Amino acid sequence: MDSEERRLFILDTNVLLHEPLSIYSFQEHDIVIPMTVLEELDNIKDRQKDVSREARVAIRTLEDVFSDASPEQITSGICLADKISGENCTGLISIVSDHHLPGGNEVFTSKEADNRIINLALYLQKKRTDREVVLVTKDINMRLKAKGAGLNHVEDYRTDQLIDDIKLLAKGFQKIEGSFWEKVGECETQTRGRDVIHTFDDHILTSTHINQYLIDEAETFAGRVYKKEDGKLQVKDIGYERIMNRHAWGVHPKNVYQGMAMDALLDPTLDLVILTGPAGCGKTLLAMAAALELVIEKGIYERIIVTRNTPEIAESIGFLPGTEEEKMLPWLAAVTDTLEVLHKHDESRESSLQYIMEKANIQFKSVNFMRGRSFQNTFVLLDECQNMTASQLKTIITRCGEGTKIVCSGNLAQIDSNYLTPVTSGLTYIVERFKDFEGSANIFLNGVIRSRLASFAEENL
Repeated sequence: MDSEERRLFILDTNVLLHEPLSIYSFQEHDIVIPMTVLEELDNIKDRQKDVSREARVAIRTLEDVFSDASPEQITSGICLADKISGENCTGLISIVSDHHLPGGNEVFTSKEADNRIINLALYLQKKRTDREVVLVTKDINMRLKAKGAGLNHVEDYRTDQLIDDIKLLAKGFQKIEGSFWEKVGECETQTRGRDVIHTFDDHILTSTHINQYLIDEAETFAGRVYKKEDGKLQVKDIGYERIMNRHAWGVHPKNVYQGMAMDALLDPTLDLVILTGPAGCGKTLLAMAAALELVIEKGIYERIIVTRNTPEIAESIGFLPGTEEEKMLPWLAAVTDTLEVLHKHDESRESSLQYIMEKANIQFKSVNFMRGRSFQNTFVLLDECQNMTASQLKTIITRCGEGTKIVCSGNLAQIDSNYLTPVTSGLTYIVERFKDFEGSANIFLNGVIRSRLASFAEENL
C-alpha cells in the first residue's frame, strides 16, 4: 500500500502482555513502541504472576526484531516483513523515547506511564499530519483519556476477537422449527454399523458445523452433523428419546441440552468437548459423571485430571499447606461438591468418595504447572475457562496426547479477569476455532436446573 494509506500504530503495554506476538499483526503498517512500554515490560518480567511470562516473551520478540539494528535504525524504523519472510518491506517498527518531547508538546504534565504514552501519540498526531496515528490499548480508561485529550484515533486490540457480539457465538446445536422431516423431506438413508446416516442437500439447513446437534421443536428428531462435502450434508440419527435416555454414573439429563452434552461427553471419538452456559445448568456435574463412567465403568481412560484457572492462584498457592492437590482444593471445591452430590445416597459418603478418588485416580492440578507435561489416556476437566486467554488454553490443550479427552467448561457471564471480556475470552476463542473440527463438539446448556431460586436469580438479577 502507499505510504499515505499506511497507518501509524502506537502499542500500549497491555497489548503486548495480552498477545506477545501482536507486532506481527500490524506488519503492513508502521508501529511505534514507546520507551515507557519497554520500561513497564521490564518491571513486570520478574513478578510472580502468569503475566510475567508474557512480558518476557514480548521482550524476546522485540529483541529478535532489533538485534542487528543500529540506534539510528531503531529510531527511524526497521522493516518487519524482512524478519518474517524476507518479502518486500511494507511497514516499519521503531522505538521512540517519550520522556522528553520537544518544545511544550506535552498535554499531561504527570509522568505516569499512560500519560507519557498519550503525550507521544498526541505529538505524533500533530507532527505526522500526513498519516493516521492510532493508539492501540486494551485499557478502557486510557482510551477515554486519550480521546478526551484530543487524540482522533484510539482502538482496542481486536485481532484475536473472532466475533463482535457474544450473541453470535456458536451454540453447538440448531433448533429447527416444526418437524425435522417436514423441513428435509425425502433423503438418502444408509446404515453404517450401528449408525444411521441421512444425506441431503446442505442448502436445506444452512450455517451448520461438524458435530453440531440438530433438534426440532416437535421433539421427533435428534441428530448430529457427521460430514459436509460436495454440497451434501450427512447427519447421524441419534434419536430424541435415545438422547434423553443417555446417562452416566446415575445422572440422567433433565432437558435436551443436557442430553446433547451427555451424548458428546460419552462419545470417545470426540477429543474435545466445550460446555458453556449460565450458572447452575449442570456443566461440572455432567462432566464429572461422564468422567467417572468412562474411567471406572468402561475403562476407556486411566485417570481424571481436574484443573481450573484462578486469577490469584499464582500468588497464594505456595503459602497453603500440603501437597499440590491439597493446595488446589479451595479452588476446586465446586468439583468436590459435585462428587458429594453424586454419592449423597451412599451409606458412607466419606468412604465412597475416598474409594472413588483412588479408583478413578482423580488428580487436582494447577494450571501453572501444566506446561511441559503430556497426558496420555486421560480425561481432563478444565473448569472455569472463561477466565483464561487463548494462549493459556492453547498451552493446556496442546498437552493432550493420544487417547486423551479434554472437557472445557465455563460461564462467559462470570469473567473475573481484568483484561478479558466475553468476546475476547479464551473460551469464546476455542468455541469459534474448533466449531468445524471433526474431533470436537460444543454445547450451550440453555436453562438453569440447579433450583428455582437459582433460575430466578439468573433471569432477574
